[in-house]
Amino acid sequence: MATNHMNSFTTLIKRLEAATSRLEDMASSLEGGSNPITPATDVNVAGPPQESAPKAASPAPTPPPPPPVVEPPPRQIEDFDALIDKEVKNFVELSNKIGEPVAEQSKAILRAFKAERTYLYVTLKAKKPDQQPPELLTDLRKASDEINNIREANRPSPLFNHLSAVAEGVMALGWFFEARPAEFVRESLAGAEFYGNRVLKEYKGKDDTHVTYIQAYYQIFKSLVTYIKEHYPMGLTWNNRDGVDVMEALKQVRSSSSTGGGPPPPPPPPPGGAGGPPPPPPPPAGGAPPPKASTGGDISAVFDQLNQGSAITSNLRKVDKSEMTHKNPSLRAGSLVPDRANSSGSSPSPTSRAKSPVPSKKPKPESMRAKKPARKQLDGNKWYIEHYDSPTDIIEIPAQLSHSILISHCNKTIVKINGKANAVSIDNCSGLSIIVDSLVSSVDVIKSPKFALQIDGVVPTVLLDQVDGASIYLSEASLNTEMFSSKCSNVNIIVPPKEATDDDSKEVPVPEQIRTVIQNGVAVSEIVEHAG
Repeated sequence: MATNHMNSFTTLIKRLEAATSRLEDMASSLEGGSNPITPATDVNVAGPPQESAPKAASPAPTPPPPPPVVEPPPRQIEDFDALIDKEVKNFVELSNKIGEPVAEQSKAILRAFKAERTYLYVTLKAKKPDQQPPELLTDLRKASDEINNIREANRPSPLFNHLSAVAEGVMALGWFFEARPAEFVRESLAGAEFYGNRVLKEYKGKDDTHVTYIQAYYQIFKSLVTYIKEHYPMGLTWNNRDGVDVMEALKQVRSSSSTGGGPPPPPPPPPGGAGGPPPPPPPPAGGAPPPKASTGGDISAVFDQLNQGSAITSNLRKVDKSEMTHKNPSLRAGSLVPDRANSSGSSPSPTSRAKSPVPSKKPKPESMRAKKPARKQLDGNKWYIEHYDSPTDIIEIPAQLSHSILISHCNKTIVKINGKANAVSIDNCSGLSIIVDSLVSSVDVIKSPKFALQIDGVVPTVLLDQVDGASIYLSEASLNTEMFSSKCSNVNIIVPPKEATDDDSKEVPVPEQIRTVIQNGVAVSEIVEHAG
């Protein structure tokens, strides 16, 4: 009887061992990520436990490829983008409230600033070319032409002063050709204020939208002056050290703009059932952690040097008498003392190699700058007459009704416009003489001393801004020409004689002084007549 009980107990132990072995096999298969376990076959509880067949290990999931690295734009471009997103787009929104054609012109302003952003980005990537390719300025010129064309096409519009203010101010976008760009932008803004202040006077107290619109346009260029003072105080710079070709840089910038240039999209989630994210990369060889990037602001390094006491000057070398500027006047002519090895023959220490900062150089006067080649070119419906200096011949322009003539940076030059043109704009010329037949709109003259204009036909308007010394010769047909002057002096209008028997023309000076008095709380102004 005892023997039967012992056999039953032995059989029970064997059955428990078999069940335990099966459970361990199932747990191992689940931990290894194997396929679901098929139902187990019947266990022979009476015999020894059957061994399970080995299961193939499933392959490890393939991690997704890393996202492409997008290089963030330089600080100069980030700040210019901020100017566009804030000031320029605010101006566009206000223009849309006023409606066409102001809204259409504001969109061209936005395109002009985006074209200038492309130009600035190219200069950060490229070396300065000997002659800038026309493709670099194509978009900016197209936007500028569109701004002026909208103005000329809407002369009868009650919003003509709005359009003229914008067209005059857009000239400031050529600041990167100037040695003193911030001052150039401020002076160009004065041309916009000539028309913009008319808008402020007309709509003040009547419609705040128009007032805010002009003030927002002024703010664009005030912010541009701040931007230039921070990044380009001495004029535009190029990447001459390691820059690429200018056309290659233009291709890169346009390619990044077409793809959006934004941050890369997040990586796709891992496929279902693949478990968690891939493990981190292995540590570098030797087990040492990667060095931390220097922040440049660790104050402990400063205290470490101060704690050296008198030993801090041990790496300095004695200055030789030949390097002392107070004993060598010839060294004071240059900005730096040439570096040389120390007396021991070895290279000087970093401390001895340090040089004082170079003082900022003043811009060269206009007479000492490299002269740009003269240019007479018809681009679309616009003539460009630029950089002529005392030519021996008269510059003749065969104009048509749709042509606008742009004359800038010419010295002691005579220009004759044959035929009826649309408009003439003159900027930064000295000693310029111009002869016109007839114009559809106006002659605009800005910052051009010693200026002479002869009108043989009909010209509706002459606008003078910051002109010192001008003579305007009118014919019988042009006596109805309207003259507007701002910040001008010594301007004279020569009119033909009244009688056919008279030989001499009459010279009429344009008043320069305004007398203002307060009457009943209102400013009353009158012209001070010239005497003599």
